[in-house]
Amino acid sequence: MKILALETSTEFASLALLCAGELRTLTLSNPPAHSATLLPALRQLLAEAQMGLAQLDVIACGIGPGAFTGVRLACSVAQGLALGADLPVAPVCSLLALAQAQHPSEKVYCAMDARMNEAYVAAYQRDGEGWTTVLAPSCVGSAAWPTPPSAGWIGVGTGFRAFPLEPGSELAAHVMLLDPAAIPAAAAVAALAGQVTWLDAAALAPLYVRDRVAQTVAERLATGGKA
Repeated sequence: MKILALETSTEFASLALLCAGELRTLTLSNPPAHSATLLPALRQLLAEAQMGLAQLDVIACGIGPGAFTGVRLACSVAQGLALGADLPVAPVCSLLALAQAQHPSEKVYCAMDARMNEAYVAAYQRDGEGWTTVLAPSCVGSAAWPTPPSAGWIGVGTGFRAFPLEPGSELAAHVMLLDPAAIPAAAAVAALAGQVTWLDAAALAPLYVRDRVAQTVAERLATGGKA
């Protein structure tokens, strides 16, 4: 398959082009430049591979959860390109993409910093070439992270950097921290594109999980912030 993938749910946007087993990638940083740099970088990636959009089989994108602006950007760019080229889209959960990159781990607990004293968390277990969702993506406060069944999980993602595991806690007994700096990447999105249901581009939608973007004044004051 020929797959173009986008992932912009964090401050590091990335692109990947997977064709006949060959993977090309580009990483962009320094927000809010994603919107200004994503399309030129995408054109560069295709040009280097001497490919056009019409030659692709699908456009995959990380649909979130993550930064609201970034999630919307990936979905809108993927949708626009797919509509213009008459291609399907492959929606991939950004937390699942985070798990996909953790080779050869079998049980991965993912946590991304969601700001406002919360994190996006999910847990996945490898099932052959694919994954089984053990804990569905959710947005929870720092003291309310769900505990996965049994032990033997590895923890990855910026949520663990923002909210370190408490020694002696039930969660710490089940999860061993591996990489608190890990973020979703387009290469993992491309790898997962063949495992998700492809959609008509018009049906693509972000996975927000959380429906608010800022704390109330009372919440900011309660955590030492300013009104």
